[in-house]
Amino acid sequence: MTRKHLVLFALRGLVLAGLGATLAACETVQDTAENDAAIAISSDYRIRHPISIVEKDRTLEVFVGGARNGLTPEQRAEVLAYAQTWRSNGTGRFVIEQPLGVRNARAAAIALSEIRSIMVGVGVPPQAIKVQNYRVAEKGMMAVIKINYPQLAAQAGPCGQWPDDLGPSADRKHFENVPYWNLGCAAQHNLAAMVANPADLVQPRAETPAYSGRRSVVLDKYRRGESTATTYPDANKGAISDLGK
Repeated sequence: MTRKHLVLFALRGLVLAGLGATLAACETVQDTAENDAAIAISSDYRIRHPISIVEKDRTLEVFVGGARNGLTPEQRAEVLAYAQTWRSNGTGRFVIEQPLGVRNARAAAIALSEIRSIMVGVGVPPQAIKVQNYRVAEKGMMAVIKINYPQLAAQAGPCGQWPDDLGPSADRKHFENVPYWNLGCAAQHNLAAMVANPADLVQPRAETPAYSGRRSVVLDKYRRGESTATTYPDANKGAISDLGK
């Protein structure tokens, strides 16, 4: 091998070694950045256990006795409140499931007609009510009328997941001051269950108009030079009992 070939061979080796070192350095920096990002994400319980907005069915079950010819007063009130809630929260139509082949099938059919009339009476369009039948495996049992409609719901979880051991280990995350994975899941789950309107978790509601009646009274008193404080005529009518004196 000539001297020229030796020089070229040495230069080629140096170039390859430099490229290898550069790639190794890039890989090390990238791995470190990904590790830091993973630690940062795991430190925020809102990212570990996010609250998601989904569509779930809200179900009402109406128990109908075999000898009854309609709903009880309590059942009428339940159906009425259920239909009124649909007007504000419902995202789809009603689905009423009527049992067939059971002892109370005739009573259920009568109750179903009454349920439909209550719903239409509170403003539910007839085309928004779908009736379908379902059969029960045991013919002798008492079946129920199932009413459901979809609505927005918030959910979080599932909780109780432990991807990492809480004990000491050689993992870098155990030497960082970060919370364990399951921390905050129960709080997120309870918040999702308690919120009245799931849309409030995404965006605030629009402001309602101010009460102009009270404002007019205050401004009128202000123009006349009178006190604008609220007076309570019955505030001093309460008296302590003389019993025991």
